[in-house]
Amino acid sequence: MDLLFDIIGMSGTFLVVGCFFLLQLKKITPTSLTYNLMNLIGAILLLISLCYSFNLASFVIELFWIAASIIGLVNYWRSQKSDEIAS
Repeated sequence: MDLLFDIIGMSGTFLVVGCFFLLQLKKITPTSLTYNLMNLIGAILLLISLCYSFNLASFVIELFWIAASIIGLVNYWRSQKSDEIAS
């Protein structure tokens, strides 16, 4: 069981850190769908791994990371709709 939660947690870590690297390499933008989805999925996976080995500080930061990613996704979809209306 430990291994499964380790794999889930490491997958989340790779998504969040990979997303940050892609941002720094200017391969994605902070307003892109890719950026926000990678952060959201990564944070959810990290949160799942924390259910097995709980750490309050990590749990709280992942909740904020999820909230920020959802805000980013909402803003992305709103901008897409306004672009459709404008064209």
